[in-house]
Amino acid sequence: MDKLWLAPQGLHVEPAEPSDAAALAKIHAGSFYRGWSSEEFSNFIADKATPTYVACDAKRRIAGFAVIRTVLDEAELLTIAVDKKWRNKRLGRALLDAVFADLLMSPVTTMFLEVDEQNTPAIRLYEHHGFKAVSKRKGYYPRPDGSAATALVMTRDLG
Repeated sequence: MDKLWLAPQGLHVEPAEPSDAAALAKIHAGSFYRGWSSEEFSNFIADKATPTYVACDAKRRIAGFAVIRTVLDEAELLTIAVDKKWRNKRLGRALLDAVFADLLMSPVTTMFLEVDEQNTPAIRLYEHHGFKAVSKRKGYYPRPDGSAATALVMTRDLG
């Protein structure tokens, strides 16, 4: 294993493996209204353009993950999620720190993301990592009640 970053609570962050897809789908389903399938995660893990990172222990019990997409000099945070029992333990920060450390050796100079404008904990995490809101997308996220949430589009310069 050539990539490994330390994380809180005795965990570490490393690249995802194909066998992680079901665990990622389970965590994602517990974090978002429309969870992604194991097959979708398998496709991300297999694609070099969508690096996927997991926060796990030595027995590979996964506590959280992040998926990005890279295109030329840009990256997008596609999703990040932490299992409910592991939240508020700085794992989101550790995952983003690992993503940024990994991107140092790439041509990526800018990262984008979308976040529900009502997701205050996620917005605080992103602002802590230097992201700034640049626009909004109304009706971007479907909600269980049939309405749709507005997304903030945020960006960060990595150069």
